[in-house]
Amino acid sequence: MSIQAGQSKKSLQPVSRFVVIFIVLTVIIFLLKSWVKENDVDYVVLLTGNTILFLATVFSFLLYNKALQNNNPNVFIRFIYGGMLMKMVICLAAAVIYILLAKNNVSKFGLFGCFILYIIYTFAEVKILMQLSKQQKNV
Repeated sequence: MSIQAGQSKKSLQPVSRFVVIFIVLTVIIFLLKSWVKENDVDYVVLLTGNTILFLATVFSFLLYNKALQNNNPNVFIRFIYGGMLMKMVICLAAAVIYILLAKNNVSKFGLFGCFILYIIYTFAEVKILMQLSKQQKNV
């Protein structure tokens, strides 16, 4: 039973890195709030995008991590594609909902900022997965 507890702690450890990234990005957005407003960027869009991307990244990361645990290549590919598709659909749905709700007041720079956040989260996700993959190969 203690082995399972140790494994669950080990699998949650990388998720804590995403929590740190989320907190750092949120603090940066709040610190740059006045600059962001001056440059016609809706900081609420950035904060909402950051939250959505954080949740989508954690969920897709858990799928990717589960894929790493499986030796069957078909299951591995299914989880990887499923995670990627799920993350893209969530981001696309959020963008479409925002555009429909905002109508003529869409913050284009806010959406571009969310795209930059997407790149940051994806880079971190890939880096962490590569580290986990190397660790599993060494075990």
